[in-house]
Amino acid sequence: MKLKRRDTEVFSMSFLDVICCGFGAIILLLVLSEFGQPLVIEKSREDLEAQLKRLQEELFSIRGDTTELQREMKGRVDRLERERLNLAKAAGEVSRIGGQYSASRQDAAVSNIVENELLSAFQELEAENQKLLQVSRARKRIPTEAVGGIPVDSDYVIFLIDTSGSMQGAHWETAIEVMREILDIYPKLKGVQIVDDNGKELFEGSRGRWLVDSTSLRTQIVQRMRNWRSFSDSSPADGIEIAIRNYWAADRRVSIYVLGDEFTGESIQGALDAVDRVNRPDDRGRRRVRIHAIGFPEAPGMTPFTNIRFSALMRAMCERNDGTFVGVTNGKRCAATIDVLGVRQCVGGG
Repeated sequence: MKLKRRDTEVFSMSFLDVICCGFGAIILLLVLSEFGQPLVIEKSREDLEAQLKRLQEELFSIRGDTTELQREMKGRVDRLERERLNLAKAAGEVSRIGGQYSASRQDAAVSNIVENELLSAFQELEAENQKLLQVSRARKRIPTEAVGGIPVDSDYVIFLIDTSGSMQGAHWETAIEVMREILDIYPKLKGVQIVDDNGKELFEGSRGRWLVDSTSLRTQIVQRMRNWRSFSDSSPADGIEIAIRNYWAADRRVSIYVLGDEFTGESIQGALDAVDRVNRPDDRGRRRVRIHAIGFPEAPGMTPFTNIRFSALMRAMCERNDGTFVGVTNGKRCAATIDVLGVRQCVGGG
């Protein structure tokens, strides 16, 4: 009996040892788990800080893009308001002219045509400005250096000049002076060309090649201009198309300056579409050729609405093609002024 009691005691002690070892193992596992947890927390904290820094950088970039787009949109809206004011002034002038000739059916018909053309031009300009406002959010701004609002970043310049009777009879000397002074803005060009509004060159036999810029060439241009007599249909879109096809190349930065006083084509929108087809934008939104225009006032005896249509056409075309429209006046000492490096210079006048 004594032997059996001892065996029982031994068995009890062994069972208690097993239980104690089990509890010890559990406690050891808990200790090891608590030891590894700070390392996991530290790594998670570092990942969160890196993610927060990246998100902050993206936020700053988005804020900068938003500010630039808002500034560009405000410029577009301001330009639209100016166009509306100009059209309102033109409409008032048309009303005044219509009142003077209200007794004549023919003149009344002309007034109706003018009003319809003005309404159409206003609608076209308004629609175009709406399109520009929509695409400006996605389009990068093209950096340029400008003089008096006219970008002068081109190495090749084409003058496209209306040689019609109204231009030669009332504005020719002013046009020559304006062209000469625009050339002065470009001290040295890689190439120059002068064509009429039908695309025919002033220097015969020079089609498809650039004239080498020099002091003597500029003098020859002025001399030949004084005796230039060329047929004109007062529709610059045809000449612009020809000039782009003949002189544009991917490695050249080309600007076209259109000098004219009237547009007699059938449709303003048709002319804009025709130029859009040949002067397509690249992947950055930059057109192949910049198109600027110098608009001259109504000449004596000219049908009034053709002068208004020229201004409406070229304002819209310059806007579409990264250019600037400038209107000049005759009968003043300075037809217009351009700010060149902080100095105001007279353009087209005595």
